[in-house]
Amino acid sequence: MSLVKKIQENISRYELFERGSKIILGVSGGPDSVCLLDALHTLKKKYELELIIAHVNYGLRGKDSEKDEKLARDLAIIYPLPLEVLKVKKSEIRRNGTSEDKLRKIRYDFFERLLKKHKADLIAVGHNLNDQAETVLMRVIRGTGLRGIGAIKFRNIAIIRPLLNIPRKEIIAYLRKNKIPYRIDKSNIGTDFTRNKIRNKLLPALEKNFNSNIQVSLYKFSESASADYDFIFRFAKEWLAGNKILKVSALRILHPSICREVLRQSLEKHAPQLRDIESGHIEEILKVIKSSKNKRQQITFKGLKIGRIGDRLSIAKI
Repeated sequence: MSLVKKIQENISRYELFERGSKIILGVSGGPDSVCLLDALHTLKKKYELELIIAHVNYGLRGKDSEKDEKLARDLAIIYPLPLEVLKVKKSEIRRNGTSEDKLRKIRYDFFERLLKKHKADLIAVGHNLNDQAETVLMRVIRGTGLRGIGAIKFRNIAIIRPLLNIPRKEIIAYLRKNKIPYRIDKSNIGTDFTRNKIRNKLLPALEKNFNSNIQVSLYKFSESASADYDFIFRFAKEWLAGNKILKVSALRILHPSICREVLRQSLEKHAPQLRDIESGHIEEILKVIKSSKNKRQQITFKGLKIGRIGDRLSIAKI
């Protein structure tokens, strides 16, 4: 099956977008985003898409950063499509740092602004199967639960990832076959960041010594975990809809997995920014729920106050 056909299957199976959608397309100049650009442009007429290229120049790699931007500008002329470029100020880099998370925030904040500016429907990015495998391993190493293992999703609200089940080698083969230019970020080759160490040291070692198909195995593991978590998430959400007041007696009879998710969703209602509440915080609350002490109990963390009086559990901002 051709790469474009696989993308069409993903569009249908995961309901990535509707006919006539306007999409902000993140193009770094690397093989993944360039492949996504070409594939969606190929499908542009079929789905009546409106595409807008978005490129971020962090200025961290000197001439290479300028060459990446030039390629994005060249591609916008070749296809041809509207182009938006963000040149990140050095002062912003000095203020926020260059960690993967900080750069990602700059990038996605830019995409979100473009979404509003152009009244677009979606943001498309080029994450592939290898990225998924790397993310799963990174989160396992750092410590994560079922939600974390689910890792990257095909669609997360306004963000879509049509290449998520396609391996990088297939993407490179597609570009070479069609003689489409792309650039390689040399900083991805080193071992300066956790993801680079996983990509260039750990995964090759696992492939060589344990499982030559480890990346596909990790992708399937993530997909399975994501489906399981989706069930738990929905069950917990429905339970909360019918239980506006958190009664300790009702929480105690829930399955532990459901109870943890009920607590997590309850906490996020009061502090939506706490997307990654630590499992230790949930366990603290569970101890309060399981406690046989009748006296008033209270714990605080991350600006929240959780208290138990008799059979009632309350959550509020401090």
